[in-house]
Amino acid sequence: MQAPELTIVLPAYNEAKNIPLIVEKIGATMGKIAHEIIVVDDNSPDGTARITRELVGQMPHVRCIRRVGRRGLSGACLEGMMAANAPIVSIMDADLQHDETKLPEMLQAIKKGADLVIGSRYIDGGDHASGFVQSRRAKGSELATSLANYITGNFTTDPMSGFFMLTRDAADKAAEFVSRDGFKILFDIVSRFGNELKIVEVPFRFRERAEGESKLGFLVTIQFIGLLVSRFTGGIIPMRFMLYGLVGFTGLGVHMAALFTLTDGFGFEFATAQWISALLAMTSNFILNNEVTYAHRKLTGTKFWYGLLTFYIVCSVGALANVSIATSIFELNQSTAFAGLVGAVMNAVFNYAVTKLVTWRDT
Repeated sequence: MQAPELTIVLPAYNEAKNIPLIVEKIGATMGKIAHEIIVVDDNSPDGTARITRELVGQMPHVRCIRRVGRRGLSGACLEGMMAANAPIVSIMDADLQHDETKLPEMLQAIKKGADLVIGSRYIDGGDHASGFVQSRRAKGSELATSLANYITGNFTTDPMSGFFMLTRDAADKAAEFVSRDGFKILFDIVSRFGNELKIVEVPFRFRERAEGESKLGFLVTIQFIGLLVSRFTGGIIPMRFMLYGLVGFTGLGVHMAALFTLTDGFGFEFATAQWISALLAMTSNFILNNEVTYAHRKLTGTKFWYGLLTFYIVCSVGALANVSIATSIFELNQSTAFAGLVGAVMNAVFNYAVTKLVTWRDT
């Protein structure tokens, strides 16, 4: 086997049907260009890792990294890049939406001196809308790109692209600083190092996915918002903390809505209503943190209920302070809104600490 000139990293989750197709297409495109393909599978329940390993017997240039207990597109990309044997690394989706025929052109741009080559949907010859079945997703993609461009500047027309190629030196530098959370690693790279890299763009047409379901959804949207705010602050506020804040904000809404409903609608005493509202807020915070903040360590089955129980137990200390302080403030003839708000904020801060240190035992 020749030493590979290019490593192609395919982050994957539930892409068992697409892996053989994309591997075949890449092989046909690359021809005699020595390359390796690394499929980074986030422990897909559809057998993506098994299918990939079956290919290895016939195609020894294909490798599989199966991540257990870790989730997230950016993290998968970074692990794949760090496992690469080639001096040049490319990231592309496994669902055939990215045009593999552009790989040789991108490789040549790197050889001519580029540090980063981006497959752009927004320059002449590119197309971003054809890959979206619903027009509102295309509009959403345009909005996300506009917001990202506001932060990254004019280094690229498509900072939200998931199709790019970079030198190993650039990949090593990115691995030290970019967030492992979220789903748009290129945006993170460009926003941090855009002024230090020679960037070239290659147009491509975004295609419809071949098999399976799109990964775009609520979680991806929330992660993107968190990453935007984090990068807007220059990385001072970590993305994970931003997700904490978003979850806490929704929990605050749950708490206040329940408090007013119970006191004004059903005539509950303030202290009783505050306890019930705190419990509801804790429950909603736990569920959302499990789905969003700690998606990479999501608790399921019996672990979900055990996690919820530990969350209740530890947060009860914060809830006790919440109720005591809020009740004292209320008894000082302060408004229901102000008293409930102060107590809820204290409880939310305590919940964040518990999320990281106890319930999910994140490290």
